[in-house]
Amino acid sequence: MADNKPLEVQEKKELVAKGEKTVPARYYMPNTDIRETDDSLLVVMEVPGVDRKDIDIKVEEDTLSIEAHIDYSKYEGMEPLYTEYNVGHFARRFALSHMIDRQQIGAMLNDGVLTLTLKKVQQAQPRRIEIS
Repeated sequence: MADNKPLEVQEKKELVAKGEKTVPARYYMPNTDIRETDDSLLVVMEVPGVDRKDIDIKVEEDTLSIEAHIDYSKYEGMEPLYTEYNVGHFARRFALSHMIDRQQIGAMLNDGVLTLTLKKVQQAQPRRIEIS
């Protein structure tokens, strides 16, 4: 990975399970936007239908992993006449560069939108040099 990129997408398109799952379920890659500010990266992803308690966010070595699990009981017995919304779990992984402070990652869930704030390490933040 190039050192000048703070975040790099590791997986694209539909997720294919690695290994065996104990519960049959579909996994989708959530729609995600990434924005950069002077001191952080903001990762905004859609996880409709997911409760806060069912989201698992981990940092292991240089990988940020997000899994959001749907409570299927909400949809039992529901027989819509027409549907375009597929119900399933969400998963996404990103490679983190040296620019991200692993100890300063925060998360907030609001109306089905998960926002992660990834603070940059001090050395990666722009600073103004005063002229004497």
